Amino acid sequence: MVRHVTVSLLSAVCAWAPADLAAQSTAVAERAGTLFIVGGGSQPAALVREFVTRAGGAGAARIVVFAMASVDGARSGEAKAADLRELGASARALWLTREQANEDSVAALLREVTGVWFGGGDQNRLAAILRGTKVERAIHARFRAGAVVGGTSAGAAVLSYPMITGDELQRRDTTESWTRIQRGTVQTDSGFSLLTNAVVDQHFLRRKRHNRLLSLVLADAPHLGVGIDEGTALIVEPDGRWRVAGASAAVVYDAREAQRSNGAAPVLGATGVRMHVLPAGATFDPRTGIATLR
Repeated sequence: MVRHVTVSLLSAVCAWAPADLAAQSTAVAERAGTLFIVGGGSQPAALVREFVTRAGGAGAARIVVFAMASVDGARSGEAKAADLRELGASARALWLTREQANEDSVAALLREVTGVWFGGGDQNRLAAILRGTKVERAIHARFRAGAVVGGTSAGAAVLSYPMITGDELQRRDTTESWTRIQRGTVQTDSGFSLLTNAVVDQHFLRRKRHNRLLSLVLADAPHLGVGIDEGTALIVEPDGRWRVAGASAAVVYDAREAQRSNGAAPVLGATGVRMHVLPAGATFDPRTGIATLR
């Protein structure tokens, strides 16, 4: 089945290829891409349409879907690709093993894509398959060339460095999860490092993950975090500015200029932490720390 999907995607990508690849590569070499980070849950139709628009719009968008974060990803990835095709995009799901992700022929399938989407599930599965491979390097190359890269739930968490793994280090009883703001409780790993100046959390308001994100923001660099609620997207523009879209809100914790407790004290403390609750239309500039409401 994997090989069948791969072959169909190769045919589509070959059809997309422009006549002068070198000229196009030179033209877009200095452009940066857009991140489209969704906090999970059901996505409003307007969000899906905006993702396609960011990828070039109907008739021009060429999108690859990676859904290996879920054990059911072969089915859900195809369903997502079908939704994108209904909006006029050329979209294919690509289900890979790690070995396939290191093949030159597979990495070449991404050569002309304008959008990449990561489905939900377990971000650790997705990172284990793609991180450090030729396919991941191809994704970074497309992002630098101006493509939009997005994901939902696990597909959102994996975009940032550090990446929250979802595991709590000190408490294993799920009825007592994340009850304190505490050092050394949030397990992180390296994600795909497409966003490196903030850590991303998802399902944020719905699952009440404030203690988890705040613990990480106070304890470790970059001391900036954003929790994105379900049905909501954080859009990171090519110039680095953030914009919120969708049904709910994103919460920003900015402790970069705060006075933070030092040493190995397990219970974290801080003064001067800035918090922004940003509904649709709100913006945040991580360079200046300034947030605006619509």
